[in-house]
Amino acid sequence: MSFERVAIIGLGLLGGSVGLAVQEHLPGVVTSGFDADPAVRRRAAERGLTAKVCESPQEAVAAADLVILCVPVGAMAEVAREIAPALSPGALVSDVGSTKQSIAAALGEALPNHAVIPAHPVAGTEHSGPDAGFASLFRHRWCILTPPADADPVQLDALAAFWRALGATVEIMDAAHHDLVLAVTSHIPHLIAYTIVGTASDLEDVTQGEVIKYSAGGFRDFTRIAASDPTMWRDVFLNNREAVLEMLGRFTEDLTALQRAIRSGDGEMLFDRFTKTRAIRRSIIEQGQDDARPDFGRKHDAD
Repeated sequence: MSFERVAIIGLGLLGGSVGLAVQEHLPGVVTSGFDADPAVRRRAAERGLTAKVCESPQEAVAAADLVILCVPVGAMAEVAREIAPALSPGALVSDVGSTKQSIAAALGEALPNHAVIPAHPVAGTEHSGPDAGFASLFRHRWCILTPPADADPVQLDALAAFWRALGATVEIMDAAHHDLVLAVTSHIPHLIAYTIVGTASDLEDVTQGEVIKYSAGGFRDFTRIAASDPTMWRDVFLNNREAVLEMLGRFTEDLTALQRAIRSGDGEMLFDRFTKTRAIRRSIIEQGQDDARPDFGRKHDAD
């Protein structure tokens, strides 16, 4: 089984990138798209994010055999209900959201008569909107599929093959386990970034603007993360709250231990912790998940 017509609902960074990647890597596949924002639809048509940009979600999904929902997690259920009457009987519905249990429940309830296999391409940037998408976004990145227990293995294989064709490495995972893992690797880091950048903003008056003026690499990287789409991340935290709160509790305990070590002058504990985290960074680079060049490969003016 392979997909011949793919509909993309939501034409921002991820949806636009899916559309461009399909056209580059699967030129025989017909794409259609829709976005609730008329301005986004116009820009998506100008950029050619999909072969056809439709004026309604129902028009976009008509005759599609794969429908990918690229909307904020909190909007999944509503969008699914809107497209339900127009879906082909054999269409597979998937998504790109970064929480999986809540999405599986929402889509299962809204689409009881249709096949649903949630997916999460672990890829993105801090940018959003129809101008943010690019065809190589998924290259050498993970795409995690979280199929329900009764998923059709043929459709699961087809969805995995689809993402591999776009350049991703596919992993199959239980939805609850996915949400716990991503709480650690993605959701908590974003929460920390939003917090520290917010703290810095609150301190701007105290420091007379020097927080921003003298931003070092670490703070700049936090601001990059904290510039991510606020609607998307609001929905992520609300829909993965149990896993996020569990990991946040662990993080708070570790932060308290570091605070205690600094206060007591326990240099050995600090050195051991920093050595361990340095090894983790090296492992990420070895697996090709980041750039090993100094300062993340940023371009700098010549001295």
